[in-house]
Amino acid sequence: MANDKKILVTGATGFIGAAVVRALVKQGITPRVLVRRDSDRHNLEGLELEIVEGDLADRPSLARAVNDISVVYHLAADYRLWVRDPASLYQVNVEGTESLMREAADAGVERIVYTSSVATLGINKDGTAADENTPVSAQDMVGHYKRSKYMAEERIRDLVHTEGLPVVIVNPSAPIGPGDIKPTPTGRMVLKAAQGAMPAFVDTGLNVAHVDDIATGHLLACERGKVGERYILGGENLTLAEILAEIARLIGRKPPKVKLPHSVLWPVAFMAESWARGRGQRTEPFLTLDALRMSKKRMFFSHEKAARHLGYRPRPAVDGFSDALDWFKERGYLS
Repeated sequence: MANDKKILVTGATGFIGAAVVRALVKQGITPRVLVRRDSDRHNLEGLELEIVEGDLADRPSLARAVNDISVVYHLAADYRLWVRDPASLYQVNVEGTESLMREAADAGVERIVYTSSVATLGINKDGTAADENTPVSAQDMVGHYKRSKYMAEERIRDLVHTEGLPVVIVNPSAPIGPGDIKPTPTGRMVLKAAQGAMPAFVDTGLNVAHVDDIATGHLLACERGKVGERYILGGENLTLAEILAEIARLIGRKPPKVKLPHSVLWPVAFMAESWARGRGQRTEPFLTLDALRMSKKRMFFSHEKAARHLGYRPRPAVDGFSDALDWFKERGYLS
């Protein structure tokens, strides 16, 4: 990527977004970053950036952000599997994304990398790894987060085909590694496992990838991706039992041995959500009904297309778990 191109990154304070910013800075680029006024900016400390304040719900701020920009990495999203008011998810993930796309088109942006999610993809019932072409429909989307990302991706594809919007779509799997400030649902799982707070597990599986590899995949998609195509940025497919065993080994604990049927956890998830709503809680409970529904399937994916067309090469998952644990320890998350 030419260093003279002006680049905008939305969602730059987030887990993957900050990793993309770091990758750009390492290439000698000073990106412009769009951040909300009240965002936690610890992930951006020490980086040479052009910071502009704005919000996906504030369209004039989007117009200012894309002014004189050649490339946009759009990572800003509401990444919550549970919210008290689902309308906020659609406002940010769908309407906000379309607003940014249209402002970018009006500003003459040459290239857009849109960060979707493997949550929008189909899942093979036999547990084998799905890919970008695995059949899927809106009816397969469990929960408002997945549905909102699916709708956003559909709108973007429509804009590509009807208006020639220069978008490449990437679908990251579950990210792990340093910089997970909130933390994300995957990061919370790593923390709980390291703390010994997950004494049992259910039969499910995830595709996990180091957040820095996912960031590199974004840059590769910008350089080599085909407009209108989507690319899975994944890593290793692991069962939950394998993930917990690996974390236990790294932290020096014994891995959990008890496998629970999903049916046992339904009342626990229901009570957790009811408790959160009753208290007016805004943060996501550790166990939610939608997360439990999703866990009934092994969410395994193949990044072979990204490897073949982009040169994407993720490292082993254990490196991500190790880096995540080191980062959590250094910042007192495990105290």
